[in-house]
Amino acid sequence: MHNMTDSLPVRSNPSARPISRHHSANYIVHRVKESLSTRVSKFICAIFLTLLLCLGIVFFILWINLRPHRPRFHIREFSIPGLGNTDGFETSHISFKITAHNPNQKVSVYYYSMEGSVYYKEKRVGSTNLTHPLYQDPKDTSLIEGVLRGPTMAVNKDRWKQMGRDRNQGKVVFRLDVVSTIRFKVYSWHSKRHKMHANCYIEVGWDGMLLSRTKDKRCPVYFS
Repeated sequence: MHNMTDSLPVRSNPSARPISRHHSANYIVHRVKESLSTRVSKFICAIFLTLLLCLGIVFFILWINLRPHRPRFHIREFSIPGLGNTDGFETSHISFKITAHNPNQKVSVYYYSMEGSVYYKEKRVGSTNLTHPLYQDPKDTSLIEGVLRGPTMAVNKDRWKQMGRDRNQGKVVFRLDVVSTIRFKVYSWHSKRHKMHANCYIEVGWDGMLLSRTKDKRCPVYFS
């Protein structure tokens, strides 16, 4: 009896057949093209990211250099003579000097009309116009002077006595509020208008003169 296994046909595995040279060459070419396209895509992405990073650095440097900084105000002089005189309120006057400094290197500042008001215990004792429109170049400093007297003063007898009591205790505290509408300029670009306040806190002694500890003191500046 013949063996059944010897008579059965044997089917070869297609996957075991040798790959033709043509098929192998096409596969290699496809892989090479795929590798080249991947490399080109990565190269383009790298260039794009590098340009984006460089532009970001350039814009950041420009923003640092061209970003407007607030003007800086310092109190130089302040006096209110006659504090020791009981009837001094009838002829009292206040005089002061402040400096306005533009700290920017590339940005100019344009001030519209500026007003200065003096407060005692948060009650206004006088106000006056300080300057006409003022233009400041970068790193420029301007001296601004003001005098309050007559109709610009609002000091009555009771308030004058309060000042005298503070004087007898060693100091009288005032607040000078400088208000102006300003605009920044960078080359040909102009910013919108900002309402600026500079608050200078002042201490005067028994003689009505500015105490040394508040002379040249920087005044906080804010926009409203």
